[in-house]
Amino acid sequence: MAAMEEVKVVVAHHDCATLRVGDVFLKIDADQTRTDVEVEAMATAPIPTPEVLWRKPPVLALAALPGTALGRLGEPSTASPAAWAAAGAAVRKLHDAPLPPRPGKSVDELASRLDAECEWLVTTGVLPADLVDRNRRIAETVLRPWTPVFIHGDLQVAHVFVDGDEVTGVIDWSEAAQGDAHFDLAVLTLGHRERLTDVIAGYGTDVDLDLVRAWWSLRSLLAIRWLAEHGFDIFMPGGEIDVLKSV
Repeated sequence: MAAMEEVKVVVAHHDCATLRVGDVFLKIDADQTRTDVEVEAMATAPIPTPEVLWRKPPVLALAALPGTALGRLGEPSTASPAAWAAAGAAVRKLHDAPLPPRPGKSVDELASRLDAECEWLVTTGVLPADLVDRNRRIAETVLRPWTPVFIHGDLQVAHVFVDGDEVTGVIDWSEAAQGDAHFDLAVLTLGHRERLTDVIAGYGTDVDLDLVRAWWSLRSLLAIRWLAEHGFDIFMPGGEIDVLKSV
């Protein structure tokens, strides 16, 4: 009998799950709208993405990418400055591409979510009010008009794969939409602020550092309740709460 491939749970929560079987990733999502967005974004993005092997709702099968993740939130990245710069260059190529059809979140939507999440963080006692208030003031900087670009929408450092100093692909495109370029740059460097200079070296001009820092605050404030409700450790060293303390 042939040896069976090990099934590894990559991530699993109430919304969806991703399994790895050999060199195949199986993404299981009851919300096919997210999968539609992901498949379309990967087909149009001008940077490397996983090959779609097959799709049988609610399962999407993707080929594994060569290389390793650029890093992990809460852990030091061992990737070279050149690899981080290559990631920045890939992001710039994405942002220069034609806009995807999906509109992103509006300023009003973000402002409403920021109100709700800050209230929850304080009333539940998860974070002290002064820490929330300070980061809220910083986060409000992003609540202004921007020129939309093609954003990945969830460009966590673990979603960018590199082999040596080259980007081999970017995964998890279900949040791809029109949005603020600074958001992708902020999510990529969240918890890795020391790598921002390398990313910008590859990305090029037109980066407002204050807006990147403001998105660090906004992203972290909006993420904590979701992480808590989906079983993640919100007090993980180097995670979103540590980011809020360091901004």
